[in-house]
Amino acid sequence: MTPQEAAAFLTAHDNYLILTHVRPDGDTIGCAAGLCRALRQIGKTAYILENPEITELFTDYVKQLTIQEKSVAETVVSVDIAARSLFPELAKPYLDRVDLAIDHHPSQEFFAKATCLDEKRASCGQLILEIVKQFARITPEIGEALYVAVSTDCGCFQYSNTDAAAHRAAAELMESGFAPYPVNRKFFRTKTFKRLKLESLLTAGMELRDGGTTALVFLTRQMIEDVGASERDMDDISAFVGQIEGVKNGVTLKETADGHVKISLRTDPGDLNASKVCALLGGGGHAAAAGAMMDGTMETVRQAVIAAIEQVRNG
Repeated sequence: MTPQEAAAFLTAHDNYLILTHVRPDGDTIGCAAGLCRALRQIGKTAYILENPEITELFTDYVKQLTIQEKSVAETVVSVDIAARSLFPELAKPYLDRVDLAIDHHPSQEFFAKATCLDEKRASCGQLILEIVKQFARITPEIGEALYVAVSTDCGCFQYSNTDAAAHRAAAELMESGFAPYPVNRKFFRTKTFKRLKLESLLTAGMELRDGGTTALVFLTRQMIEDVGASERDMDDISAFVGQIEGVKNGVTLKETADGHVKISLRTDPGDLNASKVCALLGGGGHAAAAGAMMDGTMETVRQAVIAAIEQVRNG
Protein backbone atom coordinates (compact mmCIF):
# COMPACT_ATOMS: atom_id res chain seq x y z
CA MET A 1 0.00 0.00 0.00
CA THR A 2 1.30 3.46 -0.89
CA PRO A 3 0.98 6.37 1.57
CA GLN A 4 -1.82 7.73 -0.63
CA GLU A 5 -3.67 4.42 -0.47
CA ALA A 6 -3.11 4.23 3.28
CA ALA A 7 -4.59 7.73 3.69
CA ALA A 8 -7.62 6.72 1.63
CA PHE A 9 -8.03 3.58 3.74
CA LEU A 10 -7.86 5.54 7.00
CA THR A 11 -10.44 8.10 5.89
CA ALA A 12 -12.81 5.35 4.69
CA HIS A 13 -12.91 3.41 7.97
CA ASP A 14 -13.63 4.16 11.63
CA ASN A 15 -13.43 2.85 15.23
CA TYR A 16 -9.64 2.56 15.34
CA LEU A 17 -7.38 0.72 17.72
CA ILE A 18 -3.69 1.55 17.29
CA LEU A 19 -1.00 -0.88 18.44
CA THR A 20 2.57 -0.13 19.56
CA HIS A 21 5.45 -2.56 20.05
CA VAL A 22 7.04 -4.07 23.16
CA ARG A 23 9.53 -1.87 25.01
CA PRO A 24 8.03 1.15 23.23
CA ASP A 25 10.40 3.79 21.93
CA GLY A 26 9.86 7.29 20.63
CA ASP A 27 9.06 6.16 17.10
CA THR A 28 6.20 3.80 17.92
CA ILE A 29 4.74 6.11 20.61
CA GLY A 30 5.12 9.26 18.52
CA CYS A 31 3.54 7.55 15.50
CA ALA A 32 0.62 6.22 17.54
CA ALA A 33 -0.05 9.58 19.20
CA GLY A 34 0.23 11.53 15.95
CA LEU A 35 -2.00 9.13 14.02
CA CYS A 36 -4.59 8.93 16.80
CA ARG A 37 -4.87 12.71 17.06
CA ALA A 38 -5.09 13.07 13.27
CA LEU A 39 -7.91 10.53 13.07
CA ARG A 40 -9.81 12.22 15.90
CA GLN A 41 -9.37 15.57 14.15
CA ILE A 42 -11.45 14.34 11.21
CA GLY A 43 -14.16 12.91 13.45
CA LYS A 44 -13.01 9.30 13.73
CA THR A 45 -13.16 7.27 16.93
CA ALA A 46 -9.57 6.29 17.67
CA TYR A 47 -7.64 4.91 20.64
CA ILE A 48 -4.15 3.61 21.34
CA LEU A 49 -4.05 0.24 23.06
CA GLU A 50 -2.45 0.69 26.47
CA ASN A 51 1.17 -0.46 26.62
CA PRO A 52 2.24 -1.21 30.22
CA GLU A 53 5.92 -0.96 29.29
CA ILE A 54 5.77 2.70 28.34
CA THR A 55 8.14 4.86 30.42
CA GLU A 56 7.44 8.31 31.84
CA LEU A 57 9.52 9.80 29.04
CA PHE A 58 6.62 9.15 26.69
CA THR A 59 3.47 9.04 28.84
CA ASP A 60 2.51 12.67 28.21
CA TYR A 61 2.13 11.95 24.50
CA VAL A 62 -0.58 9.33 24.98
CA LYS A 63 -2.60 10.95 27.77
CA GLN A 64 -6.35 10.62 27.09
CA LEU A 65 -5.58 8.56 23.99
CA THR A 66 -5.18 5.07 25.47
CA ILE A 67 -7.60 2.29 26.29
CA GLN A 68 -7.00 -1.10 27.94
CA GLU A 69 -9.04 -3.02 25.39
CA LYS A 70 -11.47 -2.30 22.62
CA SER A 71 -13.31 -5.47 21.74
CA VAL A 72 -15.56 -3.60 19.32
CA ALA A 73 -12.62 -2.17 17.38
CA GLU A 74 -13.55 -2.20 13.70
CA THR A 75 -10.13 -1.24 12.38
CA VAL A 76 -6.80 -2.26 13.91
CA VAL A 77 -3.62 -0.45 12.86
CA SER A 78 -0.05 -1.22 13.98
CA VAL A 79 2.72 1.36 13.83
CA ASP A 80 6.46 0.62 13.73
CA ILE A 81 5.87 -3.11 14.40
CA ALA A 82 7.87 -5.42 12.15
CA ALA A 83 7.23 -8.84 13.67
CA ARG A 84 4.65 -10.86 15.58
CA SER A 85 7.15 -11.32 18.40
CA LEU A 86 7.03 -7.55 19.03
CA PHE A 87 3.35 -7.53 20.05
CA PRO A 88 2.87 -6.76 23.77
CA GLU A 89 0.70 -9.15 25.79
CA LEU A 90 -2.33 -6.85 25.60
CA ALA A 91 -1.95 -6.66 21.82
CA LYS A 92 -1.62 -10.40 21.15
CA PRO A 93 -5.40 -10.96 20.88
CA TYR A 94 -5.28 -8.63 17.85
CA LEU A 95 -2.45 -10.48 16.06
CA ASP A 96 -4.79 -11.86 13.42
CA ARG A 97 -6.94 -8.75 13.27
CA VAL A 98 -4.46 -6.12 12.08
CA ASP A 99 -6.02 -4.40 9.09
CA LEU A 100 -3.12 -2.09 8.31
CA ALA A 101 0.53 -2.17 9.34
CA ILE A 102 2.56 1.01 8.85
CA ASP A 103 6.28 0.37 9.12
CA HIS A 104 9.80 1.09 7.87
CA HIS A 105 11.69 -2.08 8.88
CA PRO A 106 13.23 -4.35 6.22
CA SER A 107 12.40 -7.29 8.50
CA GLN A 108 8.63 -6.68 8.23
CA GLU A 109 6.77 -10.02 8.44
CA PHE A 110 3.60 -8.87 6.62
CA PHE A 111 1.26 -10.12 9.33
CA ALA A 112 -1.45 -7.56 8.49
CA LYS A 113 -4.16 -7.66 5.84
CA ALA A 114 -2.51 -4.64 4.23
CA THR A 115 0.94 -3.09 4.76
CA CYS A 116 2.29 0.37 4.07
CA LEU A 117 6.05 -0.17 4.13
CA ASP A 118 8.93 2.07 3.12
CA GLU A 119 12.33 0.68 4.10
CA LYS A 120 14.08 3.85 2.96
CA ARG A 121 12.53 5.98 5.69
CA ALA A 122 14.79 6.71 8.63
CA SER A 123 11.75 6.51 10.92
CA CYS A 124 8.17 5.33 10.78
CA GLY A 125 7.27 8.85 11.84
CA GLN A 126 8.15 10.16 8.39
CA LEU A 127 5.74 7.72 6.82
CA ILE A 128 2.96 8.64 9.25
CA LEU A 129 3.56 12.32 8.46
CA GLU A 130 3.17 11.73 4.73
CA ILE A 131 -0.03 9.78 5.32
CA VAL A 132 -1.84 12.01 7.83
CA LYS A 133 -1.08 15.33 6.17
CA GLN A 134 -3.27 14.17 3.28
CA PHE A 135 -6.39 14.31 5.45
CA ALA A 136 -5.54 16.28 8.62
CA ARG A 137 -3.92 19.54 9.69
CA ILE A 138 -0.56 19.08 11.43
CA THR A 139 -1.31 20.77 14.74
CA PRO A 140 1.45 21.49 17.29
CA GLU A 141 0.39 18.37 19.25
CA ILE A 142 0.62 16.15 16.18
CA GLY A 143 3.81 17.88 15.07
CA GLU A 144 5.54 17.33 18.40
CA ALA A 145 4.54 13.66 18.59
CA LEU A 146 5.83 12.95 15.10
CA TYR A 147 8.98 15.01 15.73
CA VAL A 148 9.70 12.73 18.71
CA ALA A 149 9.23 9.75 16.39
CA VAL A 150 11.62 11.08 13.76
CA SER A 151 14.28 12.59 16.01
CA THR A 152 14.58 9.68 18.44
CA ASP A 153 14.87 7.08 15.69
CA CYS A 154 17.68 9.16 14.15
CA GLY A 155 19.44 9.72 17.48
CA CYS A 156 18.89 13.49 17.20
CA PHE A 157 20.00 13.20 13.55
CA GLN A 158 23.35 11.62 14.42
CA TYR A 159 22.71 8.00 13.37
CA SER A 160 23.68 6.70 9.95
CA ASN A 161 20.01 6.47 8.91
CA THR A 162 19.77 10.27 8.93
CA ASP A 163 19.33 11.71 5.46
CA ALA A 164 18.04 14.91 3.88
CA ALA A 165 14.47 13.57 3.96
CA ALA A 166 14.67 13.14 7.74
CA HIS A 167 15.81 16.74 8.15
CA ARG A 168 13.05 17.98 5.83
CA ALA A 169 10.44 16.06 7.81
CA ALA A 170 11.77 17.51 11.08
CA ALA A 171 11.66 21.04 9.66
CA GLU A 172 8.10 20.56 8.42
CA LEU A 173 7.03 19.27 11.83
CA MET A 174 8.73 22.16 13.64
CA GLU A 175 6.71 24.56 11.48
CA SER A 176 3.55 23.20 13.13
CA GLY A 177 4.30 25.47 16.08
CA PHE A 178 5.50 23.35 19.02
CA ALA A 179 8.63 24.35 20.95
CA PRO A 180 11.49 22.02 19.89
CA TYR A 181 14.03 23.03 22.56
CA PRO A 182 12.28 21.35 25.54
CA VAL A 183 11.81 18.21 23.46
CA ASN A 184 15.45 18.06 22.40
CA ARG A 185 16.67 18.78 25.92
CA LYS A 186 14.44 16.10 27.42
CA PHE A 187 15.44 13.35 25.00
CA PHE A 188 19.00 14.20 24.01
CA ARG A 189 20.66 16.44 26.61
CA THR A 190 19.36 15.17 29.94
CA LYS A 191 20.47 12.02 31.79
CA THR A 192 19.49 10.84 35.25
CA PHE A 193 22.24 10.28 37.79
CA LYS A 194 21.34 6.59 37.81
CA ARG A 195 21.87 6.49 34.05
CA LEU A 196 25.36 7.90 34.50
CA LYS A 197 26.09 5.20 37.07
CA LEU A 198 24.94 2.52 34.63
CA GLU A 199 27.18 3.93 31.90
CA SER A 200 30.10 3.83 34.31
CA LEU A 201 29.43 0.14 35.00
CA LEU A 202 29.11 -0.60 31.28
CA THR A 203 32.44 1.09 30.62
CA ALA A 204 34.16 -0.86 33.41
CA GLY A 205 32.97 -4.20 32.03
CA MET A 206 33.35 -3.47 28.33
CA GLU A 207 34.87 -6.14 26.09
CA LEU A 208 36.72 -4.91 23.00
CA ARG A 209 37.23 -7.19 20.02
CA ASP A 210 38.42 -6.95 16.41
CA GLY A 211 41.17 -4.49 17.24
CA GLY A 212 38.82 -2.26 19.21
CA THR A 213 36.25 -1.87 16.42
CA THR A 214 33.68 -4.14 18.10
CA ALA A 215 32.58 -3.51 21.68
CA LEU A 216 30.33 -5.63 23.88
CA VAL A 217 28.76 -4.33 27.08
CA PHE A 218 26.68 -6.23 29.63
CA LEU A 219 23.85 -5.03 31.84
CA THR A 220 22.76 -7.61 34.41
CA ARG A 221 19.73 -7.49 36.68
CA GLN A 222 22.12 -7.24 39.64
CA MET A 223 23.72 -4.11 38.16
CA ILE A 224 20.30 -2.59 37.53
CA GLU A 225 19.10 -3.39 41.05
CA ASP A 226 22.30 -2.13 42.68
CA VAL A 227 21.86 1.23 40.99
CA GLY A 228 18.10 1.24 41.55
CA ALA A 229 17.53 2.04 37.88
CA SER A 230 14.15 2.10 36.15
CA GLU A 231 13.33 1.56 32.48
CA ARG A 232 13.50 5.31 31.97
CA ASP A 233 17.13 5.31 33.15
CA MET A 234 17.90 2.69 30.49
CA ASP A 235 16.08 4.29 27.57
CA ASP A 236 18.15 3.86 24.37
CA ILE A 237 21.17 2.76 26.41
CA SER A 238 22.30 0.66 23.44
CA ALA A 239 23.45 3.89 21.78
CA PHE A 240 26.04 4.47 24.50
CA VAL A 241 28.75 2.11 23.26
CA GLY A 242 28.75 3.71 19.79
CA GLN A 243 30.03 6.96 21.31
CA ILE A 244 33.45 5.43 21.96
CA GLU A 245 36.15 6.44 19.51
CA GLY A 246 37.14 3.64 17.15
CA VAL A 247 34.08 1.48 17.81
CA LYS A 248 32.18 0.59 14.64
CA ASN A 249 29.99 -2.18 16.02
CA GLY A 250 28.40 -1.96 19.45
CA VAL A 251 26.64 -4.86 21.18
CA THR A 252 24.56 -4.29 24.31
CA LEU A 253 23.32 -7.31 26.24
CA LYS A 254 20.71 -6.62 28.92
CA GLU A 255 19.03 -9.10 31.23
CA THR A 256 15.28 -8.54 31.37
CA ALA A 257 13.07 -8.88 34.41
CA ASP A 258 11.54 -12.09 33.00
CA GLY A 259 14.90 -13.82 32.66
CA HIS A 260 15.68 -13.26 28.97
CA VAL A 261 18.64 -11.43 27.46
CA LYS A 262 17.90 -8.53 25.13
CA ILE A 263 20.44 -8.03 22.33
CA SER A 264 20.92 -4.62 20.72
CA LEU A 265 23.40 -4.20 17.88
CA ARG A 266 24.42 -0.87 16.35
CA THR A 267 26.86 -0.79 13.44
CA ASP A 268 28.55 1.70 11.15
CA PRO A 269 27.40 1.78 7.50
CA GLY A 270 29.19 -0.74 5.31
CA ASP A 271 30.96 -2.53 8.16
CA LEU A 272 28.51 -5.14 9.45
CA ASN A 273 24.85 -5.77 8.66
CA ALA A 274 23.12 -5.70 12.05
CA SER A 275 19.85 -7.06 10.68
CA LYS A 276 21.54 -10.17 9.26
CA VAL A 277 23.31 -10.81 12.56
CA CYS A 278 20.15 -10.47 14.62
CA ALA A 279 18.15 -12.58 12.15
CA LEU A 280 20.45 -15.48 13.03
CA LEU A 281 19.49 -14.90 16.68
CA GLY A 282 15.75 -14.80 16.07
CA GLY A 283 15.41 -11.04 15.72
CA GLY A 284 15.70 -8.38 13.04
CA GLY A 285 15.72 -4.67 12.31
CA HIS A 286 17.76 -2.39 10.09
CA ALA A 287 21.19 -2.78 8.53
CA ALA A 288 22.70 -0.40 11.10
CA ALA A 289 20.45 -1.09 14.11
CA ALA A 290 18.80 -4.36 15.04
CA GLY A 291 17.90 -6.48 18.02
CA ALA A 292 16.83 -9.86 19.31
CA MET A 293 15.69 -11.59 22.49
CA MET A 294 17.20 -14.88 23.66
CA ASP A 295 16.88 -17.35 26.50
CA GLY A 296 19.99 -18.46 28.37
CA THR A 297 22.75 -17.04 30.50
CA MET A 298 24.61 -13.87 29.65
CA GLU A 299 27.68 -15.91 28.68
CA THR A 300 25.66 -18.24 26.43
CA VAL A 301 24.07 -15.30 24.64
CA ARG A 302 27.45 -13.55 24.38
CA GLN A 303 28.94 -16.55 22.61
CA ALA A 304 25.91 -16.79 20.29
CA VAL A 305 26.25 -13.12 19.34
CA ILE A 306 29.98 -13.45 18.62
CA ALA A 307 29.34 -16.54 16.51
CA ALA A 308 26.58 -14.78 14.55
CA ILE A 309 28.83 -11.78 13.89
CA GLU A 310 31.56 -14.07 12.58
CA GLN A 311 29.09 -15.96 10.41
CA VAL A 312 27.87 -12.76 8.77
CA ARG A 313 31.40 -11.44 8.36
CA ASN A 314 32.51 -14.64 6.64
CA GLY A 315 29.52 -14.68 4.33
